[in-house]
Amino acid sequence: MDKIVVEGGSRLVGKIPISGAKNAALPLLAAALLPTGTSTFKNVPLLQDVATMAKLLRKLGWDVEGTGTNALTIASPVSRKKLKLEAPYELVKTMRASVLVLGPLVARYGRARVSMPGGCAIGARPIDQHLKGLEAMGAKVTLEHGYVEVECKRLRGATIVLDMPTVTGCENLMMAAALAKGRTVIENAAREPEVEELALVLNKMGAKVQGGGTPIITIEGVDELSPIEHSIIPDRIEAGTFAVAAAMTRGDVLLEGARPEHMDAIVAKLRAAGVQVSAESGGLRVRGAGELKPIDIVTQPHPGFPTDMQAQFMVLACLAKGQSVLKEMIFENRFMHVPELGRMGADIQISGRAAVVRGGTKLTGASVMATDLRASASLVLAGLVAAGKTEVLRVYHLDRGYEAIEKKLRGCGAKIRRVKT
Repeated sequence: MDKIVVEGGSRLVGKIPISGAKNAALPLLAAALLPTGTSTFKNVPLLQDVATMAKLLRKLGWDVEGTGTNALTIASPVSRKKLKLEAPYELVKTMRASVLVLGPLVARYGRARVSMPGGCAIGARPIDQHLKGLEAMGAKVTLEHGYVEVECKRLRGATIVLDMPTVTGCENLMMAAALAKGRTVIENAAREPEVEELALVLNKMGAKVQGGGTPIITIEGVDELSPIEHSIIPDRIEAGTFAVAAAMTRGDVLLEGARPEHMDAIVAKLRAAGVQVSAESGGLRVRGAGELKPIDIVTQPHPGFPTDMQAQFMVLACLAKGQSVLKEMIFENRFMHVPELGRMGADIQISGRAAVVRGGTKLTGASVMATDLRASASLVLAGLVAAGKTEVLRVYHLDRGYEAIEKKLRGCGAKIRRVKT
């Protein structure tokens, strides 16, 4: 099992290319189940989660091939005999986004069987909104033996009011509605850029989707869709993570390809902390200058501050003299990085959903354990500014969401390496 070793104290200077967005790539690959033919996706991030989704699509009967650097082709089965409309537990348990195949399979083939994803380390993440929407569209849903089975000869349009703006739930229902008979309206829809990206791709396939990225999405169902070629948007969370790294090390880094319009809340908090952030033609430039200021953060659905950036900003707050308060309102168990940061000298107290950070204490290197994807990133960031050597263990979490993070940081001057153990 690999570990990341970081020697703190280096200032980051240079350029970091931002990879394609993981949270956009996964639903787009699932959307390739909808048309007949071969779709091509470019700027696909080389991540473990993407590899898992590709493995699942092959398991279902689709041909998935790499066609060069960061590109994939996905071809529909030449015969229905190759179809296996089931997402097995051994794949879904490693990546809950596997449930995204449910909507496309039911919409196109009338049935699907998908393992229940259950919860995960950062808290419960049920799929009740997915199933509620499919039932509203006429599907019969059966739960047994740890699997959800959904059947419907052809889904029909419906008005679906989500109890909460769930991203994967909204995406699943959008894909299902694309081939449904009639009009579907999704209210209280998720507004993330990745949802807007899926709407764009569905429309390129021939769907009729309006309102992607807004609270109300309307889909007029069509009879069939066509394969497409598409380049995936840059990853706003990866860009935000490297922005924090530049700020913490008082660096000067150009995040190549980053889209500022997808990062308003992140940029606002960086500036509140005293960081210089400016949009350039090639992306987003981040300069750390002067003393960092304390910040208060409340995680919210987009366009609010993203929960996926909470852990990274907590490390930033550790360097600011004064008290910062970070409230986690999305997941109930997303402070598991706090004890590990405490091992490095951070002064953080948790009270319910709030973490109170008393910044200005010196961080020192230590052996720390990664507990989830974003927690892993926060520990690497802490290692960049800690005195001495930091070892981040269980970095397979990192590989789920960051493409070659150690190489990108090393390219800007960080003393960081991956060690095989």
